[in-house]
Amino acid sequence: MILLGTYCFTTVPSTAPAYPSLPLGSYFDLHKPLLYSKPSKFTSLVINGGRRICDLFDLHQEQVPYEVAWSWQKEIVRDKRAQIEKEGDCNDTLIILQHPPVYTLGTASTVENLKFDMKNAPFNIYRTERGGEVTYHGPGQLVMYPIINLRSHKMDLHWYLRTLEEVVIRVLSSTFSIQASTVEGLTGVWVGNEKLAAVGIRVSSWITYHGLALNVTTDLSPFKWIIPCGIRNRQVGSIKELVREGVGHGRADLHHLNDASLIHITHKSLLEEFSQAFQLEYSYKSISSSMLYERK
Repeated sequence: MILLGTYCFTTVPSTAPAYPSLPLGSYFDLHKPLLYSKPSKFTSLVINGGRRICDLFDLHQEQVPYEVAWSWQKEIVRDKRAQIEKEGDCNDTLIILQHPPVYTLGTASTVENLKFDMKNAPFNIYRTERGGEVTYHGPGQLVMYPIINLRSHKMDLHWYLRTLEEVVIRVLSSTFSIQASTVEGLTGVWVGNEKLAAVGIRVSSWITYHGLALNVTTDLSPFKWIIPCGIRNRQVGSIKELVREGVGHGRADLHHLNDASLIHITHKSLLEEFSQAFQLEYSYKSISSSMLYERK
């Protein structure tokens, strides 16, 4: 199915199949409403040590359909804009999850970077308002969606992008002893000639959404049907492949980890490094699967 529109969900055909049941993990409760709190003007957004509060929706074991997560982000952004207008500030929010297989196109995307007939696409396709070119999301890839008020951090998009990249670089170094870097003129995180993490953001009234995607145990074959990020002379890689190849000296213990364990330790490290980089303290939140799907 092809779902190409201009930044809205009204482009989804009415004949689209119902969304499959979302597996319920430890962060889902069917009997509780959506819980991302809106602090009143009497609530401090900074705790001891100067760290801001960040509402964390940890769905890293779940495969949330892209259109559901996209709509959810935009709803949170609208709420934060209204809260800032009324109260002057808001908590930050971080969502971490996986997606079922999907291709997404950024504002700079062209169909020339698709290697298939769009009338017979292997997976759903969405044109979004994030920056960047075409990319793939799928199981085994951890996706982080920070929705933060840059007015309370640093009103500098270059700084924000570089900080997101630095989070991934620190994760690869501290957890896997893999030395990664950025490439001048390109966005994302690289190990040699392979891109492990893609970054694409949107900012509305200095509130961020969209974010980064890190290939952990991802099946990389769907990337062969596109020119990822419009870059023709480089490849895509994953943590799993690099670990199996022995990249990362001194971490032979990692070679025997299964996919679930690799996802778990990567997820834990991403949360730790993101918290350190942006000086945030997490407030764990939950959402019911029924309310999540209402956001489609």
